[in-house]
Amino acid sequence: MRRCLLCGQLFVAKVSFIQLFSWHKQEAKCICSNCQSKYMRIPDKHCPNCFGKLSQNKFCLDCINWQKIYGKKLLKNHSLYLYNEAFHDLMVNYKRYGDYALHKVLEELCREDLTKRQADLYVPVPTSPEHLEQRQFDTISSIYSNLVSLTCVLGKKAGLSAQGEKNRAERLRSEQSFFVKKNFTINLKKYKILLLDDIYTTGRTLYHARDALAEVFPNAKISSFTLCR
Repeated sequence: MRRCLLCGQLFVAKVSFIQLFSWHKQEAKCICSNCQSKYMRIPDKHCPNCFGKLSQNKFCLDCINWQKIYGKKLLKNHSLYLYNEAFHDLMVNYKRYGDYALHKVLEELCREDLTKRQADLYVPVPTSPEHLEQRQFDTISSIYSNLVSLTCVLGKKAGLSAQGEKNRAERLRSEQSFFVKKNFTINLKKYKILLLDDIYTTGRTLYHARDALAEVFPNAKISSFTLCR
């Protein structure tokens, strides 16, 4: 029996036949099936580029607008869940109120999907220095650090307001806040980089992160992965 981190109820974690006879250590589940059912997966019919809601065109409205800036160089993103009320409440408790234990819930929600996505470098979008000092933990790295080997090559400038504090128009007007840390080198000539973040809203944050990496690593194939859209 285990106690759900979200509702506090005791539950029996289901174990598959493969997990039962696997030589690899399996992470213990931390949320019950009832709580997990509140997080809705993105439907099969979605934007093929970013997993957003399809418009009457081939892409969603966000990607159509990004095409005006980037042309064919759109950032390919993969997301798992819809940003519904349940996910909103989870992220508020995790990020605004700094409930570090909830990183285990987010880790569990994406474990199976992320481990299927192969990359040479897994790069988390960094937390701002102000929020890092306030929370005492990096919200993005904490989610993914037990799932893949992270390469924390990106830094974020201090003194800029968080995206979560802005409306849609303000997000899109946000200035570049990311940079590649000095003295970072890599021996691979061509390689895949997977950017890791929690929420894809307009894509502004991830495009800024992609642009910062592309300046230093022009031959890299860069895509992104987020928990929800």
